[in-house]
Amino acid sequence: MNILNSKFDTPYHTAPFSKIKTDDYLPAFIKSIEKAKAEIDAITSSSETPTFKNTIEALDFSGEELDRLSSIFFNLNSAETNDEIQKIAQEVSPLLSEFSNDITLNEALFQRVKAVYDTKDSLTLTVEQHTLLDKKYKGFSRNGAHLSEEKKTKLREIDKQLSQLKLKFGENVLAETNAFEMHLTNEDDIAGLPDGAKEAAQQLAESKGKTGWLITLDYPSYIPFMTYADNRELRKKLAIASGAKAFKGDQLDNQDHVLQIAKRRHERAKLLGYNTHAHFVLEERMAKTPETVEAFLNELLNKAKLAAKSEFDDLESFAKELDGIDNLEKWDSAYYSEKLKQKLFNLDDEQLKPYFKLSNVIDGVFTIAERLYDLKFEEIATIDKYHEDVMTYKVTDTKGNLVSIFYADFFPRPGKRNGAWMTVYKAQYIKNGHNDRPHISIVCNFTKPTKSKPSLLTFNEVTTLFHEFGHALHGMLANTTYPSLSGTSVFWDFVELPSQVLENWCYEKEALELFAKHYETGEVIPMELIEKIKASATFHEGMQTLRQISFGLLDMAWHGQDPSEISDVKTHESKAFANTKLYPDVPENCMSTSFSHIFQGGYSSGYYSYKWAEVLDADAFEYFLEQGVFNKEVATKFKDHVLSQGGIEDPMTLYKRFRGKEPRPDALLKRAGLLAK
Repeated sequence: MNILNSKFDTPYHTAPFSKIKTDDYLPAFIKSIEKAKAEIDAITSSSETPTFKNTIEALDFSGEELDRLSSIFFNLNSAETNDEIQKIAQEVSPLLSEFSNDITLNEALFQRVKAVYDTKDSLTLTVEQHTLLDKKYKGFSRNGAHLSEEKKTKLREIDKQLSQLKLKFGENVLAETNAFEMHLTNEDDIAGLPDGAKEAAQQLAESKGKTGWLITLDYPSYIPFMTYADNRELRKKLAIASGAKAFKGDQLDNQDHVLQIAKRRHERAKLLGYNTHAHFVLEERMAKTPETVEAFLNELLNKAKLAAKSEFDDLESFAKELDGIDNLEKWDSAYYSEKLKQKLFNLDDEQLKPYFKLSNVIDGVFTIAERLYDLKFEEIATIDKYHEDVMTYKVTDTKGNLVSIFYADFFPRPGKRNGAWMTVYKAQYIKNGHNDRPHISIVCNFTKPTKSKPSLLTFNEVTTLFHEFGHALHGMLANTTYPSLSGTSVFWDFVELPSQVLENWCYEKEALELFAKHYETGEVIPMELIEKIKASATFHEGMQTLRQISFGLLDMAWHGQDPSEISDVKTHESKAFANTKLYPDVPENCMSTSFSHIFQGGYSSGYYSYKWAEVLDADAFEYFLEQGVFNKEVATKFKDHVLSQGGIEDPMTLYKRFRGKEPRPDALLKRAGLLAK
C-alpha cells in the first residue's frame, strides 16, 4: 500500500520523509482526491435535513488525508525540490484546482450549506461555529456557486491555468537563481569582504571543483558581497544578475507569465462580479477595499517620502565625499549605507556577528517563548526529516503536554527557493474530544558554518529568525476546534502581527542578554553594542519604508485595475514605481518577473499587509514596553486572544480584546523615527 494513503505509523504521526518515494506522490494524490470526493458525496447524498454538524462541520473535516499529502508535497517543492518533483507539481496542481472547483461549484453541496446558512439566526452556535458557517457559505458564494453552468466551466478553466502559471513562475525564478555563478580568482576582487564571507565563497568554489571564490544569488552569498565588496563593477554585475532574474527573453523568462497571471486573475474576478482581483481579495481582509489600501499606502508615503529623500541625499553626498561617486546606483546602496552606518554609529554587522551564533539565537528565541508563553523545546532524533540539515523539536507546556512538533531548516541549497517562510505539515484541530496538535516548520537561508567558524548570523538574519518564529508560535499555540480556522488561517493583513511583534525583542537588552554571547569567549554582548543596535534601529527607516510601500503599490498596480491593456511588464512596473523612485532605473532589471510573493505565493493584493501589520505590532509592543517586555499578564493576553485564536473571530475584535482599544499608527511612526519628519 502507498505509505502516503495510510495513517502514518510514526512518532507523533509525523511525516515519514525517508520512506516516501517520488513515484508515490502522483498515485497518492489521485487516491486521496477520490477519498475526499467520496467524503463530499456522503454529505450531499445524506437524506437527513442539513445541519451544522452533518454539513458544515463534516465539510471542514473532509479531505484530511489530501490536506496532509498536499502540505508534505508542496512544502518539499519549496524546500527540497528537483526536476521530478517539479514535473509532478505541474501534473498535480490542475487536479487539485479541479477538485477545489468540484467542491465550490457542487450545486447539491451548496444548497445544503445554504440551507444551514439561511437558518443561522435560529441556531445555537458558538462564536467559532458562526465564523465557520459564514466562511463556508462565502467559500461558495464568492467562488462561483451562483454562476451559470457555462460560466462555471469558464471558471474551472481559469483556475486550472492559474495553478500551472504560478508553478512555472516559481520554477523559473529558482532555476535563474541557481544558474548564476560569479567565479573570482583574483584576490583583489574580494577586497572588503569579511573573512567569514571569503571563507564561505572559497568553500563553495571547492565544493564545485574550482579554485578561488564563488559568489551566487543565494542571500548568504549575495548580501555580504553587495554590502562589503569594494569592487564597484563586480557589485554592479551581481546586482544586475539578481534584478534580471526571469527577465532575459529566454526560456526562463517570466514576462508572459506575469501578464497571463494578472489577466487571468482579473478575468476571474469579473466573472465572479468584482471590479478587480483586488476587490475580490480584499473583501475578506481587514482593509476591505483597494481604496483603503491605496489610501493607507499613500498616507505612509507622505510621511516617509521627505525622510527617504533626505536620507538618500545624505548617502549620495557621503559616497561622493568618500569615493568621488557622482551618481549613486542601486549596487551602491548596501555598500555605502553600511559604511555610513559604521561612521555614524561606529557599528557594523561584522562586529555583531560573533554574538549571534545560530545555535545561541535558537536557544534565545526558545527561552523568550518559554518566558512569555510557558513553552519547552526539546531537540529529538526520533522524527524523520527530509534533509540532514533539518532540526526537529518536541514542544511541550509546563505540564509536559505536547504542544507541537517543530522543524527548523536554516541553510541554502540548490533545491530550496530563496527567502524565509513558516509552513505547516499538519494543522491543529479538536475532534471527538481530542486536541490534535500541529506540526510546524520554519525555512530560512542563513549563513552556513565554515571549516573555521560556526554559523554566525547578521543582525538582519536574527530578526528574520524571530519573524518566522513568531509565525511558528501562531501555529504552535493554535487552539481551535476547526482546522480551517486554526493557527495562521486568519485574514492576510493580520497574519504578520505575531511574526512582526516578536522582532521587537531583538532590540531589547533583557532579551539580548539571554542569547547574544560571543561564540568564542561566551561574553555577553556589551551594553555599548546594545545601545548602538537600538540607536541604529531607525537608520534609513525612511528609505526602507519607501521600499516596502513601493512593493505594495506595485502589487496594487497589477491587481487593482484592469490589466488587459498592459503589454509591457517593465513599462507598467516603472509607472507603479514613479512616486517612490530614488535610484536611477536599471534597464536590464525588472522586479515583477521574480516577485514571487504576489505571483507565486499568497500575497496578491496583500503585500501592503506587512506595513498594515506593523501598525498593529508597534501598538501591541508598546503595551509590552509599558508593562515590561516579559510581563506575564500581557503575554498571556496575547496568547489567549491572538496566538491561540486563529481565525475564529474578526481580527480587530481579537486585537481589541488583547489591547483594550484599536491600534493607532502613532506607535509605528514613533518607532520608525518618522513622527517629527
